[in-house]
Amino acid sequence: MKKILFLTGTRADFGKIKSLIQILDDHQDFEVFVFVTGMHLQKEYGYTLIEIERCQFKNVHTFENHTHETTMDLTLAKTIEGLSAYVKEINPDLIVVHGDRVETLAGAIVGSLNNILVAHIEGGELSGTVDELIRHSVSKLSHIHFVSNDEAAKRLKQMGEIESAIFTIGSPDIDIMFSDDLPELSIVKEYYAIPFEKFAVVMFHPVTTEVKQMQQYAENFVKSLVADSHNYVVIFPNNDLGSQFIIDEYQKMKDNPRFRIFPSLRFEYFLTLLKNSQFIIGNSSAGIREAPYYGIPIINIGTRQQNRAVHADIINVGYELESIQEALMVIDTHKIQMSDADYGKGNSTELFLECLQKSNVWKLNHQKQFRDT
Repeated sequence: MKKILFLTGTRADFGKIKSLIQILDDHQDFEVFVFVTGMHLQKEYGYTLIEIERCQFKNVHTFENHTHETTMDLTLAKTIEGLSAYVKEINPDLIVVHGDRVETLAGAIVGSLNNILVAHIEGGELSGTVDELIRHSVSKLSHIHFVSNDEAAKRLKQMGEIESAIFTIGSPDIDIMFSDDLPELSIVKEYYAIPFEKFAVVMFHPVTTEVKQMQQYAENFVKSLVADSHNYVVIFPNNDLGSQFIIDEYQKMKDNPRFRIFPSLRFEYFLTLLKNSQFIIGNSSAGIREAPYYGIPIINIGTRQQNRAVHADIINVGYELESIQEALMVIDTHKIQMSDADYGKGNSTELFLECLQKSNVWKLNHQKQFRDT
């Protein structure tokens, strides 16, 4: 049996890799371990460890990497320390990481420096802000790449990655988005006590490279929502530097009947809400990736997603109060086509399993090689 260690630090990355964990955890050829850290263990962000425990995976290990200083470098250092100790305990054959979070970078560092194969999910994409640096750094530290599309694969080849280590499987969240297992809207509304017939979704995250301006950005954003007439389902930001400014501003909306505010939502429940929303507003990648697949209009604010591949007619605005208000005035008449972007055919999980069952994957050289293009 091959020992596979998955690392998850946020509700978002867990939503994307959950099906990958599940298919290996149920398979006789693999022994799966899940290292849970980051936002999952913070009560102010919904303590989403509960969602992982609901899945009843066989081996789940928790580690608190949050520091009072809340700077990314110290969080990285603490995560490396905790993960390194766990890796020495279980001795995995492969560490699987996702995306562009600081926990992802910790996983890639621990694996590569301990002569353990590292697999990166959704490398080769453009993120924007400091996430861009992290994602590409993780790719260079990883040995195996499970990418969303041919465009991402091409970027990895430009970065010198060998073609035989790149596998195009699509984006795992697309599998879930069009699954027959998504809950009905009525069930989701009852579960979260959402009284609105019509509503929009709010997801606004801090931009770490603009942290000095985040308090003003958050203030403008909340003022525009309060002055508007739509109903809103508001989801807390991630726990990056500057998130407290946003959370503090959200407190101004808690007694307003047009708002329902949540630290976190179950991923499948969130998808049902997004699918049935009037629009999504903020700067989340959900507005760039998931919303276009459902044909949901998007108001994207600021710079956080500026380098992302865009596959929809998105309304892009700045952080100014007037710009956001102008977008809200026209959003009800703004229509977009459902995206036909190539992020897979809904079979990412099966393709992931097939790749790991091939013997040549496990023969990949631990010593990274650079391929000139």
